This record gives sequence, C-alpha cells and structure tokens, in this order.
Amino acid sequence: MAQINEEAAARRRTTAGHRPDKGRLIGIGALMVVLTNAVIFILPPLLPVIQAQYGLATVAETTWLYTALTLGGGAGFILLPRLADLYGDRNASVAAAAFLAVGAAVPAIGDSYPTLLAGCTLMGFGCAAQLLPLGFLRRNLGESGITVGVAVLVIATGAGIVAGMIGGGLIVETLSLRSFFAILTAACAATTLAAYLLVPHAPPAERAGRIGAVGTIWMIGWVAAILLTLTQGLVWGSAALIPLVIGIVGGITWVRAQRRSSTAVFDVALMRAPLVTASCLSIALFAAVNSAFLLLLSSYAQVVPEALRPVDAYGLGLSALETGWLMVPFAVTFLVGGAAVDRPVANGRGVPVFVVGALISAAGLAWLAMFHDQQWHYLVGAAVMGLGCSIGYAAGFTLVQAAVPEEKAGTAAGVAGTFMAVGFAFGTALVSADLSAALVPVSGTTLEVAAEGLYGTGYWISGVLALLVVLTVLVSSARSRRRASRSTA
Repeated sequence: MAQINEEAAARRRTTAGHRPDKGRLIGIGALMVVLTNAVIFILPPLLPVIQAQYGLATVAETTWLYTALTLGGGAGFILLPRLADLYGDRNASVAAAAFLAVGAAVPAIGDSYPTLLAGCTLMGFGCAAQLLPLGFLRRNLGESGITVGVAVLVIATGAGIVAGMIGGGLIVETLSLRSFFAILTAACAATTLAAYLLVPHAPPAERAGRIGAVGTIWMIGWVAAILLTLTQGLVWGSAALIPLVIGIVGGITWVRAQRRSSTAVFDVALMRAPLVTASCLSIALFAAVNSAFLLLLSSYAQVVPEALRPVDAYGLGLSALETGWLMVPFAVTFLVGGAAVDRPVANGRGVPVFVVGALISAAGLAWLAMFHDQQWHYLVGAAVMGLGCSIGYAAGFTLVQAAVPEEKAGTAAGVAGTFMAVGFAFGTALVSADLSAALVPVSGTTLEVAAEGLYGTGYWISGVLALLVVLTVLVSSARSRRRASRSTA
C-alpha cells in the first residue's frame, strides 16, 4: 500500500510541479467542515422557532426537516466523495459547496415550510463537503494525511457546533428566519469560490469506475420509507404500515441487487476488512445518539412552562440563542476527545477506544434521563456527551481510512459518512416518535408539545443505542480472532 501511495504522490507532484501548501489545504478543509457542521447544528435550536413561524402542528412535522437534512446527507456522503476519487477533489468540493448555497437560497426565497423542506434536502446533500478534506488532505500530505484529516474533521466540527448553535440563534433573535437563510446563502457561495481557488485539481487517483447513483437513490428511498413510519406512525395509525412494507421490501431487494451490481454503493472489499463494518455501525450508533441528544435538549429547553396548563408545566423557556449556549461544553469536550484517541487507535486499540466512548455517552444519557429540568443539568450532560461522541467518531473514521490506499480515500470517507447520516436520521426519527407518543396543548395556540415524561424515556432509549456500540465491536473483535485462529490452523 505504501508503494501505491508513493507512486500516486509522485504523479501529483509531477503534474502540479510542487507540493500544495499544507496550511492552505488545512484552512480550506477546516472551513468546509465548520460550515457544514454549522448547518447541521443550526437546526435543532431553531426547530421550535420554525414550528411557531410556519404553524406546524406536531413535533413530527418539525423534526422531518432534520430528517430531510440527514437523508440528503446520506446521498451526498456516498456520491460526492466518490466523485472526488473519479473526477478530482476540486470538482467535488465546488459541487458540494454549491449544493449548500442553493439549498440555503431556496427557503430564503420561498419562505415556507415546503421550500424549507426542499432546502434542507439540498443542504444535506452538500453537507458531504465535511468528508472531502479527508480525501484531499490524505492525497496531498501522504500517510500523515490520515491523522491530519481526522484531526481537522473533529476539531473543526467542534467549532462548527459553536457557530451553528450560537450563531444561528443570534441571527434569528436579531433578524428574521428568512434573513438568516439569506446570510447562510452568501456564506456558502463564498465557500464555493474558496474551494475553487484553494483545493488542488490533481489528476483523479482512480482512472476507471462509475458512481452508483441508482443504488444510492434506491437506498435513500427505502430508508426514508421506514423513517416515515417511525415519525408518523402514531399520527397515521394503520396507514403507516404502507410505507413500512414499502421500506422493508425495498431494503430486501436493494441488498440482493447490490450483491450482483458492478457499481455497489458500498465497496465489498472494504467492508470485509477487519473492524471496518463494526466501525461503520458504531459511527451510525454514535450519530443516532448525537441527534437524539440534540433534539431532546432543544425541545425541552425551549418549552415555556407558563404556556402550559399547571398540571403539564415543564421546560426552561429559553430562546434559540440561550439553548445554543447550553451546547458550549459539548463543543469543548468534542475537541478534547478527538485529540486523545489518535495514538491508541494507531496502536491497534480501536476496540477499547470504542467501548470507552460508548460507556461515556451512555453515562451522559443516564444522567440526563434522571436530571434534565435545570440548565446546569444540561451543561454537565453536554460535556459528557461531547467527549463520548467525539471519541467514537474519531476512532471510526480513522479505522475506516486506514483500511484503504489513498486512491480510495474518498470512497472510505463516503462509506463512513453514509452510516453517520443514516444514524442521524434514525436517531431523529426515533426521538420524534417518542415525543409524539403523548402531547399536551400550548395555551392560546393550536400547537402541541410532548408530555414531560417522554424526555426521560428518550434519553434511556438513546442510552441503549450507545451500549449497542459495545456489543457491536466486541462481537466483531471475537469474530476476527476466530477467523485468525482458523487461518493459523
């Protein structure tokens, strides 16, 4: 693998005439990661604001915006990193940033729930921009690019959390929701130009191949059908069985078709490498936990107790900006956790790292399940959750990248990112279903919010998801040892 990487690097240097500037690459990579994570983390604290402005009656309707964002990300995380492998890093980076700009412009112009839903889908697709630095940093910095790329991803994600949760709330408090999306459009357009100017346009690392667009759209379709049942099942009743059946049948036929496809969505050889499948599943579970935590926090914090009947009263009555401040400890510990796991993972201790991250996350969720009616409860819980989730993400992306040569860096990032997007969507749908199980009216409006007891239930369910990471990696490790023993025998 080292020889392949050296040859690829030599080819790039010969074509470009010099090695790209490391600081410039890290800078544009960090900008892309910060922007995309700001987009992702802007929505949770704004969901109550969006629900009130557009008159959305249920929690499920509101959280579908977040689900649309993450499902769009599922498609983008597969297609855009693959595009980078086949047609160059600059082309893929410009395309991703352009999708973000167009997605933000749609609700800025339309200013309605349908246009916001469409815009979230487009922005979700463009959020694959956060994965592209893993590819172009590795391709231009050699093997050290894996460590640098993952560090940029984790550290810039922490900065993006702050920018999204606090910046979005600040803009909405001082301007309008429509003005916010106009500003976001301008920021994404500027990033598109920066990507064109700063990302190297090296020859494609992979000379032949096709992008499995049909398989990708098919996968997103059946996953969306199942998520629709989760979010709307209590509202639709028995009618929700229709998308459930469609999703299950679509998933089964998709798996069978992928086994015979020459352009399978997921690289079969990559998924068979030690710990890769377990890493991807763990990334999905950490993402589900992450999104569940965000929505539970944002929903509870912005409920105004005085607006409910005394018997139903709960909530902190915070604004979007004040809710964002509760996430600051999450961002701080997110930086710490990502930086701490590089050496243990490089030394082959990926399984213990996953277990530690999962147990820390489960502890944070257990704390919030029992204590979530004071602001300081969330500050403590957010700090614990940031540490646990960042450990899991850093370990997962590092292990998947280390399993492939650099010409497959985009594909590896796309596979891991797709699992992350599906995990986010699943966590969102799960919490949406939980918070829709029992509703209480908001005085003077047609709106309803979840009953207070459902928040503790949501945190406990999320804790179970975190513990499933432990089961996943331990089972995978045991199977790997058995295969190694049979090979030796």
